[in-house]
Amino acid sequence: MPCNTATADAELAPLQLERALQLLTHSGRPLPAGEPGSAAWMQGLIDALVELSSRDALTGLANRRSFELALAREVDRVARSGEPALLLALDVDHFKRVNDGHGHAAGDQVLRTVASALQDSVRPMDLVARIGGEEFAIILPNCHAAFGATVAERIRRRVECTPVAVTPSGPSIAVTISVGGAFAPQWVRSTPTLWIERADQQLYKAKAHGRNRVQMEAAAISLVSAAERSALFDSTFSEGLE
Repeated sequence: MPCNTATADAELAPLQLERALQLLTHSGRPLPAGEPGSAAWMQGLIDALVELSSRDALTGLANRRSFELALAREVDRVARSGEPALLLALDVDHFKRVNDGHGHAAGDQVLRTVASALQDSVRPMDLVARIGGEEFAIILPNCHAAFGATVAERIRRRVECTPVAVTPSGPSIAVTISVGGAFAPQWVRSTPTLWIERADQQLYKAKAHGRNRVQMEAAAISLVSAAERSALFDSTFSEGLE
């Protein structure tokens, strides 16, 4: 007996709609305004789901997927415009001790507090993301190398000076972060992966040197790696043949 595809799709549609509404409800987001099923209501539902898919559920920051898309766009912009851009990789120090000593609910509160402090420390044009566990990242477009260390240090101090109340009646705990910073090479076709690796290398140095510190690339202008040099020359050579 042949399957009636139209009937199956009609039966599946209400289930998919119900699941979408459940996702919004479980995330704590309001349901779209208007008459359910109307064009405006459906558009509101779509917009809410798009927003939900791009945000970290715990902190409300951009999630890793949104971060990677934004990083790729920024790499392309720097290559075309030559404007500087800074990437900061940040990690909550001794986060396992918080979970072990105070419980996972306290750990979640630490992450929310750190996320809020990071967001309050940057410009509206900057993107703050939680990229996994206790790891965060910030993309700062048009941030000159002369100011990079100052900006990163301001962010570090903001977190250090923000106590976290892990229980309503208990004492607050102090939280610190380690920060690694790297600039995208200007006028060079780099890659998001190479840029992240640069920032991560500095983050590892900050943690190795005692944590609660900022570690930036030594050079004011990022050195071009062998991979980036190869990509640049290959691109130039290909353009010359066209």
